[in-house]
Amino acid sequence: MAPPNGEAIVSSYARTNTFSKPPKLATDSLQRTVSDISFELSKEDNGELTLPAISEVEDAKCECCGMSEECTPEYIKRVRDKFLGKWICGLCTEAVKEEIEKNGGKKEEALSTHMNACSRFNKLGRAYPVLFQAEAMREILKKSTRDGRGYRAKSISPRTDKTGQKIGGIARSSSCIPAITREINDLRMSN
Repeated sequence: MAPPNGEAIVSSYARTNTFSKPPKLATDSLQRTVSDISFELSKEDNGELTLPAISEVEDAKCECCGMSEECTPEYIKRVRDKFLGKWICGLCTEAVKEEIEKNGGKKEEALSTHMNACSRFNKLGRAYPVLFQAEAMREILKKSTRDGRGYRAKSISPRTDKTGQKIGGIARSSSCIPAITREINDLRMSN
């Protein structure tokens, strides 16, 4: 509430400015910073000591998976020399190295195997992930039949002993279907 008769409240608080502004610097005392290399180069005027040109980076697209990376032309050339003229990204490089170890050192075969897997994934896996998973399961089944394992896994627990007598297995009980149908029929009759 305001004091009566328009009087002002007098307090002992006095506002003082305790912050001081920093002193202004003269522009003649400012100096440009120079790196050690620049300083050394400016001292030597013979021209022999020059820095190498900074090479430009360019986008390189992996020929397997399609991912792009920024690389120098020298790096791109090294990768192409290593992988039969094809540029592949670092992830695919590691996958191809693993494939080379699997197949006994055949680089061309490993590269084509990996490229086929990537192209199959890019066509099917990205657009239809469920179908790709089904395709992978189909491949697993194909491999298991090729290896002679068949469609069903063979039991590792013995069912007969050396004399031919059956030992310790789980005996199958009768089916529960007749009991369920009997209960359903009883319910129908009671209704």
